[in-house]
Amino acid sequence: MKYALLASLLAAMPAHAAQFQFCWVGANGYTMEGRITFPDALLDTGLITEADVTGFQIIGLIDGVAIGSWNMASATAQTSWTLRFDTNALRFPTGGLRSENSYQEWNANGQVNDCGAEGGFGWNGGNYAQDVCIDNTWIEDSSIDPDTPLFAQPMDVALRCEATIPIS
Repeated sequence: MKYALLASLLAAMPAHAAQFQFCWVGANGYTMEGRITFPDALLDTGLITEADVTGFQIIGLIDGVAIGSWNMASATAQTSWTLRFDTNALRFPTGGLRSENSYQEWNANGQVNDCGAEGGFGWNGGNYAQDVCIDNTWIEDSSIDPDTPLFAQPMDVALRCEATIPIS
């Protein structure tokens, strides 16, 4: 189901676009998979923002079961939508400081409580934590350290989005 949703969202992407996938592993079985698309000309140019992106979608999961999704096509003027992506390092800057361009809000504000009342999903990379929002509710159990790196990888690389369990 989740792959069919992402495939349908990607079908309308421009032919000359750079496209990458990413996986975030939160706490307590929460994960998020996503795709980012932007013009090829922006590759290796440094930091880009939500204004440069031509396609962006995320799907949230808990223990591998889909719990919600969001894509930039559904954004409105009221949507919390801030994105920074380093096209050289293929990573989303983290740490949660706007002054350092390391703050991310993907349909979830700093309080992580504005992702949509029914069927809503969003993710926030703030200075307190990285975490998800479901149905306008902050999911504290999903929270991880705000400085946890979030890298993207080429589409032809198998995406692995499993939490690792420490054994010692």
